[in-house]
Amino acid sequence: MSKQSIVVVYFSGFGHTQRVAETVASASGAQLLRVDEAGNLPAGGWEQLAAADAIVFGAPTYIGSVSWQFKKFIDESSKVWGAMGWKDKLAAAFTNSAGMNGDKASTLYALFTMAQQHGMVWVGMGMLPSTTKAAKRDDINYVASFMGLATTTPSDASVDEMVPGDLETARRFGQRVAATLARLRPAANVD
Repeated sequence: MSKQSIVVVYFSGFGHTQRVAETVASASGAQLLRVDEAGNLPAGGWEQLAAADAIVFGAPTYIGSVSWQFKKFIDESSKVWGAMGWKDKLAAAFTNSAGMNGDKASTLYALFTMAQQHGMVWVGMGMLPSTTKAAKRDDINYVASFMGLATTTPSDASVDEMVPGDLETARRFGQRVAATLARLRPAANVD
């Protein structure tokens, strides 16, 4: 058997979601697959997703949902859905927006619903948020999301100004996806 395969498929309009994708991928050993500005995957992208044991979906939250580019990708996945090609693969998701809330949950619900329609097995955050009076913006899971990873980047912040606590949360989320895959599919870890 081959090693487990995780793919992070994402769209990023301003680079913030890409940085989260890179952090999740680095921590999980995943391959990155970027949806382009026209909402398309690169050549071989659908085959890469078909071969994956786990798919992590990442999209910015624009006006309370995924960007139109990522929505196009989701709609095109109906061809895979018809054959149940992603059934029983692990799925997880993340989003980034400028507002602390920004209706990120709507984006995560959309990604969760899509994964459930594909028959995928969902991996949530599995970590408590920082919710005490002593909590600081740089704490782990400060945005307090459970369904998937949520990060916040002010609209005028550069990629280098992203909150270190959000990136650390992304790192831990990537590790969780990889650990869950290893636990549920131990044969996938044999060389």
